[in-house]
Amino acid sequence: MPYYSDELIEEVRSANDIVNVISDYVRLQKKGSTHFGLCPFHNEKTPSFSVSQNKQMYYCFGCGAGGNVITFLMQYENYTFQEALQVLAKRVGIELPEQEMSGKARKEADKRARVLEVNKTAAKYFYAQLRMEQGKKGMQYFERRGLSLEILKKFGLGYANKFSDDLYKYLRKQGYEDELLKDSGLVTIDEQRGGYDKFWNRVMFPIMDVNNRVIGFGGRVMGEGEPKYLNSPETIIFDKSRNLYGLNFARSTRQHFILLCEGYMDVIALQQAGFDNAVASLGTAFTAGHANLLKRYTKEVYCTFDSDGAGIRAALRAIPILKEAGITAKVVRMAPYKDPDEFMKAEGADAYRKRIEEAQNSFLFEIEVLEQEYDLGDPEGKTAFYSAVAKKILEFEEELERDNYIEAVARKYQIGFANLRKLVVHQGTRAGLTRESRSFKSGIREKKKKEDGMRQSQKLMLTWLIEEPELFSKISSFLGPEDFTEDLYRQAAEIVFSQYQEGELNPAGIISMFTEEDKQREIAALFNARLEEIVTPAEKEKALWETILRLKENSINYRSKHLDPTDMEGLQKLIADKKNMEDMRKRFL
Repeated sequence: MPYYSDELIEEVRSANDIVNVISDYVRLQKKGSTHFGLCPFHNEKTPSFSVSQNKQMYYCFGCGAGGNVITFLMQYENYTFQEALQVLAKRVGIELPEQEMSGKARKEADKRARVLEVNKTAAKYFYAQLRMEQGKKGMQYFERRGLSLEILKKFGLGYANKFSDDLYKYLRKQGYEDELLKDSGLVTIDEQRGGYDKFWNRVMFPIMDVNNRVIGFGGRVMGEGEPKYLNSPETIIFDKSRNLYGLNFARSTRQHFILLCEGYMDVIALQQAGFDNAVASLGTAFTAGHANLLKRYTKEVYCTFDSDGAGIRAALRAIPILKEAGITAKVVRMAPYKDPDEFMKAEGADAYRKRIEEAQNSFLFEIEVLEQEYDLGDPEGKTAFYSAVAKKILEFEEELERDNYIEAVARKYQIGFANLRKLVVHQGTRAGLTRESRSFKSGIREKKKKEDGMRQSQKLMLTWLIEEPELFSKISSFLGPEDFTEDLYRQAAEIVFSQYQEGELNPAGIISMFTEEDKQREIAALFNARLEEIVTPAEKEKALWETILRLKENSINYRSKHLDPTDMEGLQKLIADKKNMEDMRKRFL
């Protein structure tokens, strides 16, 4: 990957006004000094997506998405940091120096660009073939499947001729050499047979990444032949475990969830019926890479797999992967139909919409499948089933969540809540996973660990300093970067304090110092903590010093726990800070 200096990154960022850039994607309305709009990263009816011209940052108070203009393109367009920077540089006419890319990296980038070019050329060729006399068989197939000309065009569907070297000859005439064609995965080069096509006598499904670039193909054979479906092999631009069919369309949906299917035709049938949020994996099992990709665009996935045994197993594999990625999973039942494509032809869009509304909680779906393994008419089988259910309920870490599922299962299978809960606690105790709740003599139950308010206080202070730089002169003798105990927060505080000393606060520039999207998002949150409505200057002053004292006390406790016993200088600093803190308490509160 190319390397760009901090100065050049800042030049590109500052030349692109964030309001102008985001206005190309989101309709913004100015309220006071801030612009607001509907968040493009989650579904909402009331605008909570804010863009600050002063800070040159955006932040969504609904889903937490945030960053600077570079981060926005990374999140919205699924670009890498370097790709986003290149787009923004081109937008304002800044030329990025090519020499900063190493020779090896430049060669790799050129190769990727050439393979993308070959794939685009092949997609156009397949598209044209479908509409010619030799593609008649392919067109008839799509017509039998009920696809409109509009949907054929939308997905760029095509046809690979019945001759096994047809595409190879065409691409050679376009000037592409054998080595490149081999790298594209479209052609096999054999010393004896020469070049021959990977796809022939098949209807073709171009596979696009989220930026609408053709990165591979899927092909269904016409007539008899194996394999029935064939996909491009892994190439320099095509990783099956990190791409999803249809995501280039689904990423722009206004729905709050994404429909996860098994096959290309399911996605196309759903899209044709108006469900623009359908995607499918690319002939492989659903992976953590797929889940992490989906997480960029949604927090909720509805699995709408085939209703047969293979489809049920696919759903059972996908559910824990989605949960691990922090995505809520539900299951849309297709029975008595095989898949969404068949369902749509038989029942139509309204009936499918009703199935979505009735989508089953993924855990209850797992329990329902588990039930098939036991004979509930037999007391021994029923007991074994309840024991298996209790073990599954233990997968939930939070006691409240466990209780909610115990209640749901108890209601569904008509077993007493208390009995099932007792069984769950018993199973957990045996496995060493949980313990029974105890009451103290006072009758007060053990308190749950409260959410860490210290992180919020540190965020609040950084937001305050960014929005009101005049506070630095007031607090700098009492508070410093070392008083921010979270690693990332301390890094940000060090830069903020340093920028203030140099006379130029630049929060958007700080974000650019972190190339990972997750860190950029978290830094943006540090500078966009919600400040409570404070009516009078006296209330504001009191809130400020309360926050400073909270941070200072936490800092002293943290340093006390981590102090080396031989560090006399550190010990003296702690003693001085404690005295200073007490003086502050008397003076300001």
